[in-house]
Amino acid sequence: MTHRGSSTDDRQRVREASDIVDVVGDVVRLKPKGREFVGLCPFHDDNSPSMYVVPNKQIFHCFSCGAGGDVFTFVQRYHGLEFGDALKLLAERAGIELRPRQERLRASPDEPTRADLLEASRAANDYFRTILKHPEHGRKAREAIERRGISDEMVEAFALGAAADRWDGLEQVIANKGLNRRAFLELGLLKRRDSGGEYDGFRNRLIFPIHQPQTGKAIAFGARKIDEADEPKYLNSPESALFDKSRNLYGLHQAARSIQKHGVAVIVEGYTDVIACHQAGVTNVVGTLGTALTPGHATLLKRLCPAVVLLFDGDEAGQRAADRAFEVLFAEPLDLKIACLSGATDAKDPDELLKREGGREVFEQILGAAPDLMTWHFLRLRERLAGAGVAARARGITDEMERLVSLGLTRLDPVRRRLTIRQIADAAGVDERTIQDAMPAGRAARSRGEASEIEAKTSRAPSAREAALGCLLCDGSLWVTLDSAQRDVLRTDAYGSAMTRVVADAAHRLATDGAEPELGAVLDEIAGDAEATGDETLALEAQAWATTLRQHAWASCSGSDERLGEMLADCVRRAAIDDALAGGQGTAEPEVSGAHEDERIETLNERMETLRGVQQRYGMNPRARLGRGGASGRR
Repeated sequence: MTHRGSSTDDRQRVREASDIVDVVGDVVRLKPKGREFVGLCPFHDDNSPSMYVVPNKQIFHCFSCGAGGDVFTFVQRYHGLEFGDALKLLAERAGIELRPRQERLRASPDEPTRADLLEASRAANDYFRTILKHPEHGRKAREAIERRGISDEMVEAFALGAAADRWDGLEQVIANKGLNRRAFLELGLLKRRDSGGEYDGFRNRLIFPIHQPQTGKAIAFGARKIDEADEPKYLNSPESALFDKSRNLYGLHQAARSIQKHGVAVIVEGYTDVIACHQAGVTNVVGTLGTALTPGHATLLKRLCPAVVLLFDGDEAGQRAADRAFEVLFAEPLDLKIACLSGATDAKDPDELLKREGGREVFEQILGAAPDLMTWHFLRLRERLAGAGVAARARGITDEMERLVSLGLTRLDPVRRRLTIRQIADAAGVDERTIQDAMPAGRAARSRGEASEIEAKTSRAPSAREAALGCLLCDGSLWVTLDSAQRDVLRTDAYGSAMTRVVADAAHRLATDGAEPELGAVLDEIAGDAEATGDETLALEAQAWATTLRQHAWASCSGSDERLGEMLADCVRRAAIDDALAGGQGTAEPEVSGAHEDERIETLNERMETLRGVQQRYGMNPRARLGRGGASGRR
């Protein structure tokens, strides 16, 4: 399948506008190393930088886990997106308007697109910011900001706004500008009247925009009451195609760089708490959006830092949050601590504490003294088992092991798994062997297999045929140097690996259509196939493997364009010889001896005849005829 028209044009325009160093650098700390950049790979538990970003090829590759590809592949894997959504995100980042491709598939011609929703959110954000500065309509909101002690710098940094104390403020803006009303309705910015018509969803409130972490664009809003008599205290945007509260954190766009720098993210409970922390100079702070910590939050954070501190106002809330966080983050490569204000200060929240003299010092002491979540959990386990009878203790240990295996104990790296088992043994008062015996073995084996499957696929050394494909991915123009016989050696069905067949098929289709099958074009072709088939998993694996093949080839020829052609020809010759020696069976020659020796020699001599054909075609020198006594024919 070849992809032309607006789809291909859009991909090319977005690719050219999205420098991979900038895109990866937004979320991974990169350091220059020669003509490349290196950083910690976000796709495995990387302790020493193993991911390289190559500017002149616009690709990334991890030499540890095998992850690799172009800017689209990185965004797909990092943010857990399908290709189409990754394309949209990068287009938004670059300010590129994508050409409409599937308008006919909408349920209704008036159904808002993602672009409509983004435009509605932008227009609402502009309106709220304008109202905050309005002499009359923004006065009460500005007074509320002043009472909260929020500085002008923070108002700008977090783009605070205000909703006017009227039913039709935003509605009139929408009407005057002829904007898509359905987009505003979907985002909760407009509400429908029972009697017909619409009215503003937010009125007489201080507005906190929630920004997309990658682009800084407003995608939702939190609205705090200004008059104490109003209820509820907070109104929030509903979830939409733009906004999922379980996968977003307030202030992450503002805090991301600081989180990377400090290696730790602090999570608090409210909008004003986040702003107060940033205003006090503690800028690695974000806030949840009315929900407990979720796996989506963990995915966001583990790509930025190795450690998280959950800060709560009271003991009871902290304990509930800690229990939930333990389940969510147990198997994640994150160190998690639980901090609580009560017991260290009488301030009711970080906002109040940080406005006091010496408040920042107390705040940092609380964070520094926060107990490790795992230690906290296993201390509670010890308390539960203390004084229990033998049967109750056995049940408790078994239940705990089953729970931990279900949470991912067997997916932990060996060192961390051993340390965890030791903590359980200490808490239970038994030896480590007993704890290991209590682990559900079947589940353990399955988890180990699942965790290592992709790494195993992409970490092996390429065969000669795969190395030849890698040369083409380095320089697609080399395809025209191959004759029909050489191309037949590289035919798609000659590869044993499903991932390699996907890569080879994409390369062959491109070459057949007159395009050069180099890496960027092949990755696009694979992505296009995934859009059509819906098989995103195989596509991502194939894209990573294609990048690995290219990197192996480039390293093997020492980064020399001149040597690529020689390496390609040599790999094709070796692949042809491998085929001839395998006798078309694709299997290794079995070992035989004694009475079967003559039969073995005759079989090998037949294959030598096949190799003579290879000699004529590829210029190789096959060995002399074989006889008893060895490959040289000497007795």
